[in-house]
Amino acid sequence: LQYFLATQKMEQEVMFPSLLRGVFPQQEGAAPATGGHTDLYERYQLLKAIKPVVEKGLASVTDQSLAGTDTDAALDEGADSSLEERLSHHVSGLQQVLTDLTKNTNALTRRYSQILEQINLSEDQSRS
Repeated sequence: LQYFLATQKMEQEVMFPSLLRGVFPQQEGAAPATGGHTDLYERYQLLKAIKPVVEKGLASVTDQSLAGTDTDAALDEGADSSLEERLSHHVSGLQQVLTDLTKNTNALTRRYSQILEQINLSEDQSRS
């Protein structure tokens, strides 16, 4: 939910993504870049591209869990334990990925707001 709220806020606030070109993330609140030094414009494009994949993936997990309820009786207790461990491992990994995506999205949105504030300040000063 936090990830979806963060991406929704980013999409609503970032009206001119080109302002993010050549701007690199600040350290506070942002997860480290995975592919080297990417500017915030590249991150914005990546976060936008990832969102439908995450939405589709979570929807298919929900659909599969509803369809798989009939096969539960066929599993023995040893398999249940293994499944629980594997599920726990994957859910934990997914939670970490979503946490990192949320941090990146929030950091990008904050930085974009700072850029707009700087533009507004410089415009106000030039008018004076």
